[in-house]
Amino acid sequence: MSASAIAPRPRHALPAPAGLGSARRPLRLGRPVSRGVPGPGASAALLGGAILLWGANWPVMKLGLSHVSPLWFSALRFATGAACLFAWQGIRGGLRLPGRADWPVVASIGLLQMMLFTALGAVAMTRLPAGRSAILSYTTPIWVVPAAVLLFGERIGRRRWAGIGLATLGVLILLNPWAVDWRDGAVLGANAMLLAASAAWASCILHLRYGRPAATAVQLAPWQMLLAAGLLAPLARAVEGPFTGDGTGGFWACLVFVGPVATAFCFCAVNAASARLPASAMSTLMLAVPVTGLAVSLAALHEAPSPDLILGAGAIVLGIAASAVPSRRPRG
Repeated sequence: MSASAIAPRPRHALPAPAGLGSARRPLRLGRPVSRGVPGPGASAALLGGAILLWGANWPVMKLGLSHVSPLWFSALRFATGAACLFAWQGIRGGLRLPGRADWPVVASIGLLQMMLFTALGAVAMTRLPAGRSAILSYTTPIWVVPAAVLLFGERIGRRRWAGIGLATLGVLILLNPWAVDWRDGAVLGANAMLLAASAAWASCILHLRYGRPAATAVQLAPWQMLLAAGLLAPLARAVEGPFTGDGTGGFWACLVFVGPVATAFCFCAVNAASARLPASAMSTLMLAVPVTGLAVSLAALHEAPSPDLILGAGAIVLGIAASAVPSRRPRG
């Protein structure tokens, strides 16, 4: 996460959106720093970078799983991500304990988006190609849009509805019955895991948008990652046995990318954007991640493309483009 992403907010600025207010109870590790939220341009740049890196992360994870088992890999991912963010915030004097209003978000993100989503995705990817795994994991609009409209009264314009419809059509094309081997129980279970992971992340997108934490996404991220790693490590020990990493150069290369880059940076950038953008728009924009992951997987892992992959990815790209165009509002 670059320093510009947390540049101080001027006193005369408008109040920050929900989830980006001032933090409380700083740890006495040095002088406190002034905080703020990234502006629209910086937020868009950070989100765009996170989308590209997270897309590339799926084939990297697929490679990493040849060096370490999925639950141990997930635990290491969040342990290294938390260590990086704790060190970075400590050096800057900005390490803070979460306040009472922050703990619900720490729990939901740490348990659902980080621990559950990542663990289910890693286990499922041992049975499915990386490209398809990425697509299925990001079916969040299917869960987010109805909840945002019916439960939170979110208004969606015609252009965004069209974009959501196109993106959903793309997902359905990729999940057509002929793309799944219904006779293979392991494959069906892997698909169910990815749908469950998608639903878990959808609930977090809604919580970040409509919740009321006092601290920023950046300040809460290391605590969320620490919670995820603290639960995943004993789970990995119980399910997979002693640590399974082979310690080779390939193992360390994958871990460096997946931990500090795809975890420490990307989770901060994406969760900060989730607190600023409408939930329906955020869930649709994040469909760019699996499209990127699919493209990188085809190029790097030589996963064979198929007509449904091409058509589905094309519909998702068009849907994202339609959703990303801001609606024009008459000036009052």
